[in-house]
Amino acid sequence: MAAFIQKLFRSRKTPEAAPKQRKAVQPAPVEQEDTRASQREEQLTALEGSPSQSLLAKLAMEGVTADIRQTAAGRLTDEASLQAVQKQAKGRDKGVYQTVKSALQQRREEQARLDSISQTIATLTRHARDQAKSDDTKLYEARLDALLKQWTEVEEHATPEQAQAFLEAVHQCKERIATLQSAAEEEKRQREQQLQRQETLDLLTRTLDELKAQPPETLPSLASLDALQKTQENRWLEATRDTAVDKQEQKSYETAMLALRNYLGSIRRITQDRDAIVQLGTLVEGEDDATEEQRAQAKTLIAEINWPEGYPIPTLLEPLRKLAGKPRSKPQPRVDQEQQRALAKRLETDLEKLEAALEAKQLKESKQLFKTAQQHLRDLDQRHAKPYQARVQLLNGQLRELSDWQGFATQPKQIALCEQMEYLAEQPMDPEAKAERIKELQNEWRDLGGSSDRNLWSRFKAASDKAYEPCKAYFSAKSGLKQANLEKRSAICEQLESFLNNADWSSIDWKAAERIHQTARQEWKEAWPVEFRDNRAVQKRFDELLKKLEAPLDEERRKNEALKQAIVEKAEALVDHEPLQEAMNQAKALQGDWQAIGITRHREDRKLWQAFRKACDQIFARRDAERTEQQQASRAADESAQAALEQVAEASSDSHEESVTAALATLRGIDESNLSKGVREQVQQEKQRLNKALSELKLRAKMASWQSLVMAATTGETANDSVPQHWTALADASDASDPAELVIRAEILCGVPSPETDQQRRMEIQVRRLADGMGSADNGNDQMQDVEKLLASWCLAGIGKDANTELAERLNKALANLNQA
Repeated sequence: MAAFIQKLFRSRKTPEAAPKQRKAVQPAPVEQEDTRASQREEQLTALEGSPSQSLLAKLAMEGVTADIRQTAAGRLTDEASLQAVQKQAKGRDKGVYQTVKSALQQRREEQARLDSISQTIATLTRHARDQAKSDDTKLYEARLDALLKQWTEVEEHATPEQAQAFLEAVHQCKERIATLQSAAEEEKRQREQQLQRQETLDLLTRTLDELKAQPPETLPSLASLDALQKTQENRWLEATRDTAVDKQEQKSYETAMLALRNYLGSIRRITQDRDAIVQLGTLVEGEDDATEEQRAQAKTLIAEINWPEGYPIPTLLEPLRKLAGKPRSKPQPRVDQEQQRALAKRLETDLEKLEAALEAKQLKESKQLFKTAQQHLRDLDQRHAKPYQARVQLLNGQLRELSDWQGFATQPKQIALCEQMEYLAEQPMDPEAKAERIKELQNEWRDLGGSSDRNLWSRFKAASDKAYEPCKAYFSAKSGLKQANLEKRSAICEQLESFLNNADWSSIDWKAAERIHQTARQEWKEAWPVEFRDNRAVQKRFDELLKKLEAPLDEERRKNEALKQAIVEKAEALVDHEPLQEAMNQAKALQGDWQAIGITRHREDRKLWQAFRKACDQIFARRDAERTEQQQASRAADESAQAALEQVAEASSDSHEESVTAALATLRGIDESNLSKGVREQVQQEKQRLNKALSELKLRAKMASWQSLVMAATTGETANDSVPQHWTALADASDASDPAELVIRAEILCGVPSPETDQQRRMEIQVRRLADGMGSADNGNDQMQDVEKLLASWCLAGIGKDANTELAERLNKALANLNQA
């Protein structure tokens, strides 16, 4: 306690002692204040300049005032200086310490931000490179867009090398996207072509099946079959373009199309020879009256028609075939032994192949070979067939054994097919896809060779029927679509027929008629599919209506093609026509005539247009050639003129009159007809400059001559033959008599001031001249004539003799001013 009290009192006494000490050293703060003021001024002056970082650091620590220290600390940017000031200011100057601490913190935050941005740039570049090499194509373009969006936020902070690396990776990604898109488009094209080929094969197969079911009493429409053949050929051509087609698929198409062509060729031949066929058919009832020539004709027709096998023979051909097949004089043919031996040899080959297939346990091939062998066995007569019957029976037993053995091997696969079909029956799918899958499973079942197990077959059949049940409604609706398309085609026929019945071909709009023709064909094509049998009559009617419409259109097209051919001939005749401008004008007129001509066939029009365009190009090529020639001549003329301009550029009013005259002669010798506009203007300007210089030189020479005459007249040395001849008349017409008045009048005319002593008289002369209506001469020619009158009076009327030298000098001075004007 005592120590505490002593300490307390000691602390209380200390403030009392301090004032005593300050009182003892009273004068010192005045000097210190003066020093501080000068230091403050010096430090403020240093801050107002451009102090270095080291000076700012020194001022931040040793500044006289807090403001100076704070200002210096706030302007510090060097990190080392900031750290040094912070270390020294800690515990000594709180304001400076907080300022540099805040600055260092901002620098660290800014550096961290820049490091983060740099890391982001590196990450984006790495991701872009990984994206370019990635095999994951899912959402590929979306991921690239996300990278590009992130890049835009940091792009301004990237170095050129970083930007180049990122953009190269992005370029690789875009190339990858283009490749993926191209591959997707190619795959889509392949699928579309595959679909088109399959539809073509299905249509051809369906058409051939319908033709096989065709009743013999009626023949199908030739136009319909012809249109079908051409459209499917084009369709197949487009569906196989730039695509590898399976050999079996191509073979199926060629087989079906060959059958269709053969059938179409037979129908076309029947149509062409219908009259002959009907006429020969009437001879069947009285065939005993038919001649050999008629029978030969019937045989020729049958051979030319060459009706394909497998299709019902038309009723129209039956009488013809009967007539051709019953010759009167020939006996019944005997069995061809050679043919029988050939058939037996062929059967022997079939049986050998069958034995090999059974040995290799190839069930499907064995069944087909056995079927073929049975057919060939039936073609043999009894004598040739007997040796093979036992062998065939033996092979039949082996085939049944192989079939039974194969059943055990294929049964698990058939059970799996049943399960797949049952699963398919429960799945909701697109009817077309589902039907296609049903067909594939049925084909697989068929490829297994069927099944001897009736229960297994019944199970597969029931599952197939159940799976196909939902497809029935779809195909029923498709059948309704066929009916709607058929009705649409009928409506097209009605509209065409109405148009043809009401058309006035003498004043019809041919382009509109052509559009109707094209639209009808297009809408007819779009109205597909249709039922083939129901479409026959409508197709026949449509073909006939199209022919009626095409006939006048073709006639008009040919007429217009003749007009265009005439225009082509006229254009070709203008190729060498002179003058060229007239040829070009006529070619332009022909182009207008060409546009005014109506419809033509596309292919013919293209040929005619190419010929017409070629002729027009040759005509205008002549113009281009002449223009090029003119340009070359203009360039040559410009170069020559520029050389001449450079040659005469130094000639001026300071040169000799002979030099300026020669320069003018050089410019006048230039042919300006081929000069370009700019160079022609330069030549004209140069001529004007030289003419002006020549006029100045001539005027200067004239003034010098006049001045010498003035001085000679003053001394009395003027001779009449030394002055111009016309001065005599001017001297007679002059009214000047006093030398001083003459000089003042000359000064007035030449715009030269008169001396003070003559100002009053000059005013009187001017007033008198105004009263006489003369005034000052504004016209240069009148001014020159008045001056010459005065000079003529001075030299010839003797006025100059009465003048002194001063007046003569004033007169020459006035003439000199006239020369300058």
